Amino acid sequence: MTSYPADPASLRSLVRPDSIHRALYLDPDLFELEMRRLWRNAWIYVGHDSQVPNPGDFFTAQIGHEPVILLRGSDSKVRVVPNRCSHKGTKLVSAVHGKCHGGVLRCPYHGWTYRLDGTLRSVPLKSGYAGDACSASDPMRGLTEIASYNYRGFVFARLAGDGLDFHDFFGESLTSIDNMVDRSPQGRLEVAGAPLRYLHDCNWKMYVENLNDAMHPMVAHESSAGTAKRLWSSAPADSPRPMVIEQFTPFVNDYEFFEKMGVKVYPNGHSYTGVNFSIHSNYSSVGEYERRMIAAYGESRARAILGEARHNTVYYPSLTIKGAIQTIRVARPLAVDRTLIESWTFRLVGAPEEMLARTSTYSRLINAPTSMVGHDDLHCYRAIQEGLAAGTSDWVSLHRNYSPGESAGIAGVFGATNEAPMRGQYRAWAELMTRETAAA
Repeated sequence: MTSYPADPASLRSLVRPDSIHRALYLDPDLFELEMRRLWRNAWIYVGHDSQVPNPGDFFTAQIGHEPVILLRGSDSKVRVVPNRCSHKGTKLVSAVHGKCHGGVLRCPYHGWTYRLDGTLRSVPLKSGYAGDACSASDPMRGLTEIASYNYRGFVFARLAGDGLDFHDFFGESLTSIDNMVDRSPQGRLEVAGAPLRYLHDCNWKMYVENLNDAMHPMVAHESSAGTAKRLWSSAPADSPRPMVIEQFTPFVNDYEFFEKMGVKVYPNGHSYTGVNFSIHSNYSSVGEYERRMIAAYGESRARAILGEARHNTVYYPSLTIKGAIQTIRVARPLAVDRTLIESWTFRLVGAPEEMLARTSTYSRLINAPTSMVGHDDLHCYRAIQEGLAAGTSDWVSLHRNYSPGESAGIAGVFGATNEAPMRGQYRAWAELMTRETAAA
């Protein structure tokens, strides 16, 4: 593919109101520019504060290509700092998670140490660094804290020094996190175990688009969920449905079901399907869980919380959550045609263990590398990545239910088979890639 200039006009020319240039999926130089611009300008999910429950606990992650540390300080505040010694640039910690010994971060190369708030604590043979120039230099300033926001346990960070603040970036879309957390009788979530990791041979944007694509389930998942649905149809009508059947067969409802499900599109690329109902709406009730929710919130409020059954909420560009089943997936771009997806399971604090069992079953059934549903998507993503190499056309259609009136703003509620969420994502792509605050 031909590489494109990085000036705003050239970048915006790759996104039309109803289509996008295939270079957004195929061009490795454009991918690297995304890592330097879009993934620095957006608020990116780093981790959950339950992963660092005590002072000195850390969890490591990547924002684009940049390694960061989620760290709970001595003051119990959760911060995000670069995973890079300010001296020679060595990664301070290599483990995914752990605890800082002695209440400090210690560089494994030269032994520089940092307090849990990122400030420099000690330098071996510090006299060798004497002088005004050295004392005023960046290494002596310690680890520069990265702008972050802890929203009900979900910690996001923005690498860029300025830009939209957290609430302006996410706006009303945060109600999906609210609903997920409120499903706990105590209003708290905890990460339950390690993630399931799935490596896809595709550009990260294909995965994010697919999350609110309601036109593919009955086609892509016909061979897996469709087979399970056909086999179950021969069971006696009064047979109790196993949990896996409850969770698996809704993937192959018809087009009308998915259209009426509804999709809500927000500014800045965020959206969710399941405005009216979703594939999660008809799970069997768990009596003890409902009793605990009513005791915690009162019957009216408890019913309202549990009545929401949103499907995928996309927090563009990196995070999707399923509040009704308490799972999240995190996109971690590796290359223009390689994306790692992490699926995390959450425990509803104060809920019966049966709820975690249901969530864990769903994660293994739908999101694991051994999942039948996941393999359907893996094939489709790879097929798109490979198929776009054909030079039939440079443009990829996002036309379905497009209206010229969207030029005034794309936020709103649509039928769920509308491609409005994808068009909204690429509006956000163009904005984040051309912000003046972006580093070139």
